[in-house]
Amino acid sequence: MQLLKDDVVLITGGGSGLGLGIARYCQAEGAQVVIADISASKVAQLQQEFGPETLVLQCDVTRLTDLKACREAILQRHGRLNALIGAQGIFDGNVPLMQMPPERLDSLFDEVFHVNVKGYMLSARIFGDLLQASYGAIVLTLSTAAYAADGGGAAYTASKGAIRSLVNQLAFEFSPHVRVNGVAPAGIANSQLQGPKSLGLDGQKQSDIPKDAFLSMFRSLSLLQELPTPEDHGPIYGFLASKQNKIMTGQTIVADQGLLNRAVLQSLH
Repeated sequence: MQLLKDDVVLITGGGSGLGLGIARYCQAEGAQVVIADISASKVAQLQQEFGPETLVLQCDVTRLTDLKACREAILQRHGRLNALIGAQGIFDGNVPLMQMPPERLDSLFDEVFHVNVKGYMLSARIFGDLLQASYGAIVLTLSTAAYAADGGGAAYTASKGAIRSLVNQLAFEFSPHVRVNGVAPAGIANSQLQGPKSLGLDGQKQSDIPKDAFLSMFRSLSLLQELPTPEDHGPIYGFLASKQNKIMTGQTIVADQGLLNRAVLQSLH
């Protein structure tokens, strides 16, 4: 039996990287996926890959009008929604606070928090009643940066900590009809997280780091040595989004390959 058979699952930020891997997994598990992304070029590529039977939408999750249009399109095509998976995000380049130009902090904070936090809040508000009607699920994306330092700069880390608390609050507010959980990944192969425009880093992605250097750093920190792909995270998101999850809400699964459990006084073998 497929985990998500006939469920309608919306993946925001599904155009590349983690979101795309999740979308592929959910479709393979029988879901009728709806994929939303801000990039018109990615939307075109998605439509080509997933075919005309899949609803692919250009949507800026920080804009209420876009989310409302997305909602209407879902209702017209499917008439319901069973799960919302939030996978959009923006990085801050891991720039230390004292190296950030003070005059850019306002725009940096707004840019990172609008995408990483506000986008999830607005999505939950716009789709919440549909999920309540279907006894559905919300799954949001955090990061190990919400649990330990040096997973990003101050803006990114603060935003991921905010999502961790948001998961708890939404689980409380949406109970008992909607299960709300989070996933906190660490390193991901071919990550497409982009830097912020406010620091002039919007043309850079985490995947631009040389593969050998990134893999060497990852292996020096992680207990499990294989760098996971976006698709490797699919089963975690899929289970939390599915009706098979009857017991978890208000929780975040830390999918870190043992990163936060590593030795402190003894180097890894």
